[in-house]
Amino acid sequence: MGRSFSRAELESFRDAEVPDLIGPDVRLLFVGINPGLWTAATGTHFAHPGNRFYPALLRAGVIEEPIDPAAGMSEAERDVLRRRGIAITNLARRATAKASELSRAELVEGGERLRALVAEVRPRVVAVAGVTAYRSAFGVPRAQVGPQPEPMAGSALWVVPNPSGLNAHETVATLAEAYAEVGRAAGVLPPLPGSGTMPS
Repeated sequence: MGRSFSRAELESFRDAEVPDLIGPDVRLLFVGINPGLWTAATGTHFAHPGNRFYPALLRAGVIEEPIDPAAGMSEAERDVLRRRGIAITNLARRATAKASELSRAELVEGGERLRALVAEVRPRVVAVAGVTAYRSAFGVPRAQVGPQPEPMAGSALWVVPNPSGLNAHETVATLAEAYAEVGRAAGVLPPLPGSGTMPS
């Protein structure tokens, strides 16, 4: 069931925090930039109706049933992600209308928090969704989308495209391609035939 919020309702969630979605056996940790107001209102990551995160996961095969988070994700849907070994967090914790409202200091602080979280939950792969925020948070101005040269706290580190509807360079198809790649790297998806690699 979809739902809608008035502008005033959404604004009331400014600066709210959204709990991380983390299960007992994390293979793939997706990292958003920060919660949008719709995400804060529903308590569900990537919840805005224009966000392509869950359609791209479905197309990639990372999830096998559609998830419509716009009215808030059910506990059963959260369990689907946990059972698949998928976790979700954010670089910055506070909700804003746009990621551009965050300061560089907030992103740097979020990067430090992320390192601590990764050291604690030990995912196989960390996938940061948004190269611009990644560059700011970790002081790597020339970083590109794709696998990064250095691991994070022992986990393979990737940057993947931001699924926000504001990111006009990407489509569900191109996002799915990137998310399938990190899904294979994390062992959530099987390797491509003939690739010669097996999930550990």
